Amino acid sequence: MPLYESSHEMDLTTVSLMHPDAADWFAKRTSAWRDWPLADLYDRKGDTRISVVLPALDEEPTVAEIVTGARTLMPLVDEVIVVDSGSVDRTAEVARQAGATVHHRDDILPGTGSRPGKGEVLWKALAVATGDILVYVDADLTDFRPHFVTGLLGPLLDDPATQMVKAFYDRPLLDVSAGGGGRVTELAARPLLNAYFPALAGVVQPLAGEYAARRSLLESLPFAAGYGVETGLLIDTYRTAGLDAVAQVDLGQRTHGHQDTAALGRMAATILHTIHARVTPGAPVWPTLTQFVRRTGTVTPADHPVAHPDRPPMTTIPGYQRPLA
Repeated sequence: MPLYESSHEMDLTTVSLMHPDAADWFAKRTSAWRDWPLADLYDRKGDTRISVVLPALDEEPTVAEIVTGARTLMPLVDEVIVVDSGSVDRTAEVARQAGATVHHRDDILPGTGSRPGKGEVLWKALAVATGDILVYVDADLTDFRPHFVTGLLGPLLDDPATQMVKAFYDRPLLDVSAGGGGRVTELAARPLLNAYFPALAGVVQPLAGEYAARRSLLESLPFAAGYGVETGLLIDTYRTAGLDAVAQVDLGQRTHGHQDTAALGRMAATILHTIHARVTPGAPVWPTLTQFVRRTGTVTPADHPVAHPDRPPMTTIPGYQRPLA
């Protein structure tokens, strides 16, 4: 793997204070998208089948541009799939017009039922995507570029031992440092991961919605609900395949829509529950988050469910078969 030389002002003088496994991993398993030229990826692809998967909920303004951009990588990419999580706008229609294969979450594995949330559609994507490698890309990006996909594919096509590749990037928010993560990452996910899984402290953006993994890994792991899915997959990959099975790639800059503070609080609570379930499985924890809203001059409690069961590994689902190309 290429040695990572950041073009950003990331201060590496504190690496020595990291958990030693995390520091060693960061030095060995971090690269940048420019380290993976497109021509080299074509040479390494061989007969590996690659699926780009977009989970989407009401992303009509952005999804078509991402689909179009991902399709410019064909035949390196074999298919672009959008899994609609119950949109009420024209997400499915514009994605299909742009050339994606579109599935509604309710139509996939109907015998398992259907749940809201991001984790559900990523899990169900395994039942419709035909790739040996799945590249997940959020459908709300406003500046998608093809290297978001090629950068993630590089370590997987280069090294058969690599099982998952996480993205990181600059996020142009006034209250977030260029080399850091989003607000939920810095205030919830990173402190919790550093405390309970310190070997993962070198992962720059554990909640990144852009990542790629081998089907054989994804089929063997549970998928946490909602916005806990990225955290759960990262922890479970580390636990089952080892730290060196994970790599990360700097994709440069990424912009997308932002949610209000209350929504971020619900995301953080879901991530907390995901980590809690992996640290102390079976231990009771209150399943809702109480927030407050002001209506007509009165402050009123608003309760939100934030603890949901994981979807089990896909290989345990009766009747599941890998889709044929």
